[in-house]
Amino acid sequence: MAMDVAIARPELLLVADAVAREKMIERDEVLEAMEQAIQKAGRAKYGHEKDIRAVIDRKSGEVKLSRWTEVVEAEPVENEATQLSLRIAQKIRPGIRAGEFIVDPLPPIDFGRIAAQTAKQVIVQRVREVERNKQFLEYKDRVGEIINGVVKRTEYGNLMVELGKAEALLRRDETIPREAFRNGDRVRAYIYDVREEPRGPQIFLSRTHPGFLAKLFAQEVPEIYDGIIEIKAVARDPGSRAKMAVISRDSSIDPVGACVGMRGSRVQAVVQELQGEKIDIIPWSPDQATFIVNALAPAEVTKVVLDDEARRVEVVVPDDQLSLAIGRRGQNVRLASQLTRYDVDILTEAEESERRQEDFRKRSGLFVEGLDVDDVIAGLLVTEGFGSIEDIINVDDEELAGIEGFDENVAAELKRRAQAFLDKREGEMDEKRREMGVEDAVAEVGGFSAAMLVALGEKGVKSLEDLADLAGDELVEILGTDAVDEETANAVILAARQSAGWFGDEDVVGALAAAQGDYAEDEGSEGEADAMSEEGSDAAPEDELDGMAEDESGATPDGETDDADRN
Repeated sequence: MAMDVAIARPELLLVADAVAREKMIERDEVLEAMEQAIQKAGRAKYGHEKDIRAVIDRKSGEVKLSRWTEVVEAEPVENEATQLSLRIAQKIRPGIRAGEFIVDPLPPIDFGRIAAQTAKQVIVQRVREVERNKQFLEYKDRVGEIINGVVKRTEYGNLMVELGKAEALLRRDETIPREAFRNGDRVRAYIYDVREEPRGPQIFLSRTHPGFLAKLFAQEVPEIYDGIIEIKAVARDPGSRAKMAVISRDSSIDPVGACVGMRGSRVQAVVQELQGEKIDIIPWSPDQATFIVNALAPAEVTKVVLDDEARRVEVVVPDDQLSLAIGRRGQNVRLASQLTRYDVDILTEAEESERRQEDFRKRSGLFVEGLDVDDVIAGLLVTEGFGSIEDIINVDDEELAGIEGFDENVAAELKRRAQAFLDKREGEMDEKRREMGVEDAVAEVGGFSAAMLVALGEKGVKSLEDLADLAGDELVEILGTDAVDEETANAVILAARQSAGWFGDEDVVGALAAAQGDYAEDEGSEGEADAMSEEGSDAAPEDELDGMAEDESGATPDGETDDADRN
């Protein structure tokens, strides 16, 4: 095969060197951009559909232009401009194989004005892409750092910040309220995101991010920089107030004092950078209740009730501390909630006492009506932490009889009355669900109680087809998370679909039977409790239960004990 036609152009190497130095990119990347420009000009001359390639010699600057044709076995070929059948190719070059290329040298092209302009655009675009990629690689690992820049221009309130060879965006909502920057001002900000977008890498800055405050303290407090003191959490109301939780890994170092500094010098340096933002530095604690109490400082807290599953906490404060705990426009409790990641509800002692008394009255009334007992016994049950009649069925006989003023006979009679009440309620519910038209098949496939069936009927779920049409989360929403979890709900719905004839996979049936074991266990426990109550019913006369005097209890129920006391 003839040699490719080469054109010696040493000036290309000089241009590539100059551009590489100016843009601070690799020389080879500039030369690759030039090759792409020459290839584009070659295709414009010889045909855009052809595979035209250009190569610039890295030492001499010689330019070689050639056409590449791929050898394929298929005949006829799919693309005649870039492919050649193996039969024809072997006539041109015996021994050639499919997958190889036939390279034909092309004569040099003379760059006209249009071709030269096109080549220049290609080179500029390619160099810009390389430059942007370099910026992205440089800053993508710097997320979480503080950087200094100069305001270059303002666009619709957003600041374009010059960072040497890169440009970053500081959005208006990421600046501290009431602070203003003009072109040429120096600005310190936090890199919170770097994204590669079609128009190039975008570096996003923030002065309101909690990490900005943490990094400022790391610059001012050597103990934080060295890792002796750790910042565990930060919550900010930018420009107004912030809370920061810290912990020391060295017991001899006070984390709060170290962050404040001598006469407040360290914290004041951060406050000045944040335009006077007040900062509360509090000690972090692994005990959530203690941490929440610290987070609500300077307000005093008398009681904390945690709900870890719902991530909620009720905080009781003295009546005169309510406004201080809430803060101006709810700022203090809002920051405490952000810091601890708990939903914080503030109650005064009077409100909490009133609510507990109301809860005590409701629960006592439930026992008085359901068990047909007097106020003294109902109050004792509530004081011991019983919240429902089902709790009496599920508790051990010994534990129930161990309540002061109770004995085995009283406990047995309470269980008998509780079981009778539940049986009566179950019968009423069963009659109600029949009136609503809920089929027995729905109860059989899901093992639902009568109350559950009534709840389903109220939502229009009355047949197997209706149940099969539900999704697992819909069934949980209807019955409640206390009645059924999502895994069991999905199993029940699959069983309904199988029973309704949607599919006949026998393997599914076995899996569903195991998943529905929870209902069977619950029914079994109720049956055992019923048997136990019947066994001891003769030993607990009703007149003894009804005639218990108030002084036999040994205590006056006040409703102030928690459910957890019973355990």
